[in-house]
Amino acid sequence: MTDYSALIQPDNGQAAFDIEIIAKQGFAEWLSGQPSDMRAAAAAQKCDGNSGDFAILPIAGSEQWKAALVVTDPAKLDHWALAKAADVLPEGIYRLKGAETGDALLGWLLGQYRFDEYRSEPKRKGPRVLLTSEPGRIENAVRQAEATALVRDLVNRPPIDLGPQELEAEAARLAKAHKGKLHVTKGHDLETGYPLIHAVGMAASRDYAPRLIEVEWGDERHPRIAIVGKGVVFDSGGLNIKSSVGMRLMKKDMGGAAHALALADLIMKARLPVRLHLLVAAVENCVSGGALRPGDIVKSRAGIHIEIDNTDAEGRLILADALAKAVEDKAGLIVNFATLTGAARVALGPDLPALFANDDALADDLLDAGKTVADPLWRLPLWKPYADMLDSDIADTANAGGGFAGAITAALFMQKFVPDDVKWAHLDTFAWRPAAKPGRPKGGEALGLRAVYRYLSQAYPVR
Repeated sequence: MTDYSALIQPDNGQAAFDIEIIAKQGFAEWLSGQPSDMRAAAAAQKCDGNSGDFAILPIAGSEQWKAALVVTDPAKLDHWALAKAADVLPEGIYRLKGAETGDALLGWLLGQYRFDEYRSEPKRKGPRVLLTSEPGRIENAVRQAEATALVRDLVNRPPIDLGPQELEAEAARLAKAHKGKLHVTKGHDLETGYPLIHAVGMAASRDYAPRLIEVEWGDERHPRIAIVGKGVVFDSGGLNIKSSVGMRLMKKDMGGAAHALALADLIMKARLPVRLHLLVAAVENCVSGGALRPGDIVKSRAGIHIEIDNTDAEGRLILADALAKAVEDKAGLIVNFATLTGAARVALGPDLPALFANDDALADDLLDAGKTVADPLWRLPLWKPYADMLDSDIADTANAGGGFAGAITAALFMQKFVPDDVKWAHLDTFAWRPAAKPGRPKGGEALGLRAVYRYLSQAYPVR
C-alpha cells in the first residue's frame, strides 16, 4: 500500500515547484500577463479557463517549470481539486501558490492511488509530495486516504485471493494493531448460532467456509456502537443464478465488509470514545448440491422463520443474523454497509449510496456529514405499507418482495431484526466506480465511508 504519510509534509520553506492556483473568473487576465511561451503551452494543453483545467508551463530561460490549476474559488478548494495534478505531475515536491491546501489534501493523496498488485510492470510513478501550511490537517487526511485505499484494495482483489479467511485475516490485523479482541464463529457453532449465515454459505468449499467475524474494542464505559458489514466474497446468485453479465462484478459483493473494516480502523486510529463492536458476516454464495433452495425455510438467530423466495437475496439474510447479535450485545447505534440491491443503483446510480434510517435526526446528521466531506448519501424511506410484499403463506416472512421497491423491501426485511429503540442506519452502497474521475479510478470505491466517519467523530468527539 502507498505510504500516504510521506506525500504531505509541513511547509518549512523547502525548495519546491509552484502550483499556481487561478480563479476561473480571473483566468483571462492572468493568461494575458504570462509570457508567450507559457500562453502557447497553456493552449496546447487545452487549459482554457474552465474549472479543473490544468497545465505544466515552462519558465523561459530555465529548466524549471510551474503548474497552473484553474478553480472556481481559490479560497475554498474542494476535496478533489488537486487530484488530477497529483496524478499527472512528475515526481517532486510541490507548494500551492495563491491558496491553502484545505480539504484538497485528500484528493492529492488519492490521486496517487494505484492498484498494481496483479500487473507485471506496475504503473506507479515516483511520489509527488505536497507542502502545506496547515499541518493540523495532515493526520486526518492521511487516515482517510488509508481507509479509502483499504476499501479499494479489498474490493479490487479477485475472489480467488479474497475469501472469508482473508476477511478474517484483515480483521485480525486490525484487532492486533489496536489491541482489540477478535472472535470468529464458524463450523458447527455457526450452524447452530447463526443459521442464516450458515445456510447462505454452506454450499461453498471448505476453503471458503462461512463465518461471523467480530472485533471488540474500546472502554466498556463508553457508548456501545456496532458496525456491520456484508461480506459475500463472491455471489453467483446461488440456485437463482445470475446471468454472466450480472455475475461479472460480484467479487465486489464484499464491499460492505470492506467499508466496515475501514471504518473500524478509522474509529480505532482516532480513539473515538466508543465501545466498538465490528461484525462481518463472510460467505460465498455458491451453486452446489448442498446449496440453499428457493422454498426452503430457515429459522434465524432472532427466532424468525424465513421462507427463501430468492437465493440471490442472500445479503439481507447474513446481515439479519449479524444485526441480531449486535442487538443482543446492547448496541445503542448500529450502522451497516452492504452492496445489497440493484434497485438502489437503478434509483440513484453508482455515486449515491441509499441511506435508510429508523431515526430522523440520525438520518439528517448523516446526510449533513456527507455533504460536508463530499461523500453524499441519499435517503430512501422505510415505507411500512410495502411490508406486506414480504408476506409468506407458511412462514413469518419471505426474504424478497418481488419486483417493486427492491431497495426498500430489503431494508424493511432487515428492520425486522432491529428494535425501534436502537438507532439504526443501513447504507446500500455500490462500492464500485464504473468510470474514472480525478482521484477516483475505475474499480473498487469507498462510498459512504467518510460520511459515516464524519458523523461519528462529531457524535462522539475526542475530548
